[in-house]
Amino acid sequence: MNDTRKTGGIRLRLPATSANLGPGFDAVAVALDFALEIEAEAAAEFSIAATGRDAERCGRLQDNLILETYKNLLTASGRTIVPLALRLTNGIPLGMGCGSSAAARLAAIQLAVHFGQLEWDAERVLEEAYALEGHPDNVAACWLGGFVSAVCEGTKVHVARVEPPDAWRAIVALPAEPLATSKARAVLPASYPLEDVVTNLQSASVLGLAFAQARGDLLRMAMNDRIHQPYRAPYCPLLPILQPLAGENGVLGVALSGAGPAVLLVVDGDENAGRAAAAIQQATGKQAAAELIICRFSRAGSR
Repeated sequence: MNDTRKTGGIRLRLPATSANLGPGFDAVAVALDFALEIEAEAAAEFSIAATGRDAERCGRLQDNLILETYKNLLTASGRTIVPLALRLTNGIPLGMGCGSSAAARLAAIQLAVHFGQLEWDAERVLEEAYALEGHPDNVAACWLGGFVSAVCEGTKVHVARVEPPDAWRAIVALPAEPLATSKARAVLPASYPLEDVVTNLQSASVLGLAFAQARGDLLRMAMNDRIHQPYRAPYCPLLPILQPLAGENGVLGVALSGAGPAVLLVVDGDENAGRAAAAIQQATGKQAAAELIICRFSRAGSR
């Protein structure tokens, strides 16, 4: 067996992502330009020095998604578990629908590939991430960057990708409390009226073309959803407050970010970001968002 302790260190940057964008449930996502950053090297024992968002939780050695996934992958591959010293700077809020688990799992896979000397290509990495995450949208956007649509065939993930319009901006409105994805999925019904399914198919079909063609005029309707947002709204109080902003103050479209509770607003350019942020603060009033993240869409994926 190879002496993996001789392997040099590695630095990773994994972008936040926003999935679904309304009607693209478990199918579409876009990368954002705030990220999880990691420096790792082999060590005598595991350690984590964490800074940034949720640093205390990210720095735990027990019940740590990155470490547990890393260990499990090496064990399943028949490789020695190499203890790591991690320096972690987290810019992705946990439990808010911004792709924190996708970033963590992709980080773990890349660490396992590097320190376990696994000969996995980019396609294999994405397939493993999909298997762990259970849906392909966040991991595809985090891995590849840009706006992605993903479809699965068994374990294989097929992805179509475009670069978001350079002028568009994103505002992520974060409420005070997180929401577990498992809880957000539990509220969804087992079946849907045909009319709702057709409406979502129409919106999702236009959504991808709107991003590809910079058709901001289409986003208000293209980000309309009847499959998951109406059922999650009671647990995502910012959504019904902010949805009416679509089409006003430079806001092109509004949707839950992933499973929520954060809300993603797509804004038409830097010049409208301030107006949109002011409109958000005015709309939320006493239920003000804990924070607004104004950012760009990321064309770069994990690196």
